Amino acid sequence: MAGKTTGTRTLSKHLPWSTLAFVLDLLILLLSASSAHAVPAFARQTHQPCTACHVGGFGPQLTPFGRQFKLMGYTLSVGKDTKVPLSLMLVETYTHTAKAQSSPPANNFGSNNNTELQQASLFVAGRITDNLGILAQGTYSQNGGLLGWDNSDLRYARSYTLAGRPAIWGLSLNNNPSLTDVFNTAPAWQYPYMSSNLTPGSPATPILMGGLAQQVIGLNAYTQWNNALYLETGVYRSLSPAFLGDVNANFTGRLAGVSPYARVAYTWNLPNGNVELGGFVFATARGQVGTNSQGKPAAMAGPTDKFHDYGVDASYQLLNGSNHIVTINALYLTEQQRLDATYASGGSSNLHDNLHALNANASYWYKNTWGVTLGVFCNDGSKDLMLYGNNGSPDTNGGIAELNWNPFGQADSWAQPYVNVRLGLQYVWYTRFSGLVYNVDGAGRRAADNNALYFYVWLAF
Repeated sequence: MAGKTTGTRTLSKHLPWSTLAFVLDLLILLLSASSAHAVPAFARQTHQPCTACHVGGFGPQLTPFGRQFKLMGYTLSVGKDTKVPLSLMLVETYTHTAKAQSSPPANNFGSNNNTELQQASLFVAGRITDNLGILAQGTYSQNGGLLGWDNSDLRYARSYTLAGRPAIWGLSLNNNPSLTDVFNTAPAWQYPYMSSNLTPGSPATPILMGGLAQQVIGLNAYTQWNNALYLETGVYRSLSPAFLGDVNANFTGRLAGVSPYARVAYTWNLPNGNVELGGFVFATARGQVGTNSQGKPAAMAGPTDKFHDYGVDASYQLLNGSNHIVTINALYLTEQQRLDATYASGGSSNLHDNLHALNANASYWYKNTWGVTLGVFCNDGSKDLMLYGNNGSPDTNGGIAELNWNPFGQADSWAQPYVNVRLGLQYVWYTRFSGLVYNVDGAGRRAADNNALYFYVWLAF
C-alpha cells in the first residue's frame, strides 16, 4: 500500500547513523504508536505471493483478495510456525523540473536535478491474535532529515452471517481519515502512489486529501455484506501538539471536538473483475496555530475554520488471470469552507470559500511486470487573493504518465515474496497552475516550467 510519509526526530547534520541505531529508533516509534505500502511480511504470513493481494507485483493497488485480507484485520495466516512481522522499504529518487525553481525546494537540495532517499520505512505488519492485526509504518526521509511515525491501522474484525449471506464487521484505530479504505479511489490511497516531494504542488486541495494525515486519532466501525455493500462511520480527534512534536508530525491546528467521517461503497463482482461505486462525507472545524513560550507550535484559542467535504468515487478492475490487468479509478471531492479564524486574522479575503478536486487514472499491467498509467487531476475553487496570493486562484490542472517495471513481479519470480523491486519513470505536466498559464508566481514562471520528470527505485523486503 501507499501513503504520504511524515518524519519524526531530527537527525544529526553529520550522517552516518549506524544501521542498528536507525532500526532501533524506528522500532521505538512503531511500538509507541504506529498503512502503508506493499509489505512482504503479509505474504510470508499467508504463504501467498504479493500478487495475490496486489495489482502490479506489489502495492498499493489491492485485488479482491487483498481487500478482504484488509477487512478481516490482516489476520489470515497459514501454518503455525512463527513469522517475523517486519518488512523494510527503501525508495531512492531523482527529480528534474522543466525549469529550475527560483530557490531550492528544501534544505540541502539544489534548485533542480535532485537525488533523494525519499523513504526508508520499517513496517510492523501482521496478525496479533485470531481477530486482531496491525499495519504500522515508521519512515525516515532525507528531505528534512526526519524520522517519524507514518500511517497506522490497528484492526479488530470478525465474520458473521446476515440474511444467509457472508458478512464482516470490524473496528479500526487509525491516524488518517480514509486510511481504512480498501479502494484506490480513497484520498489516502489514490494515484500517484509515489510522487516527488521536491516539486511545486497544487496550492490547495480539500482537507480530506491528506490535510490531517498523522495529526489525528480516529476510531471507525465498518461492515461489509455479501462481498458487496460496504458501510463505515467513525470520528477523529486531534492529537496534542506536544505528542506530534515528539514524532515530528505536522500540527496545523487543533480540531474542535470530534470530526465525523462516513463512507459507503457497493461492489459488483463480475466474471473477470469488479466495479465499485461509492461516496465520502467528512466534517471538521480547526483552529489556528501559534507558538508557546519555547517557540514550538501550539493551539490558539478563538474561532475555527469549518470544512465540509463530500465525495463520489468509482473504480473498475479487469483481472483476467495475471497476463493482462486493467484498473480505472476516479474520485471527485467538493469542500465547503467557512473560514471564521482565517478571515478574522486577515488571512483570507472571503468568509466563505470552496474547493473542488477531480482525480482519475487508468493502468494496464502485463504479467504484473510491465505497467503503464495515465492520470489527470483538476483542482479549482473560490478566488481568494489573501489566501492564495498572486492571481488569487487555486485552479491547478494537469496530467501524469508513468511507466513501471517489476523484474520480480510474477508469482513464480525469484525470491518471491522476499524481494520486490519496482522501477518507475513518471512525468507530470501542468496546463494551469494557480489559475494561470503564464507568470504563475509573479516572477515570470510558466505553468509548464513546473513540469517534472521523476524516476524512482522502490525496494520492499
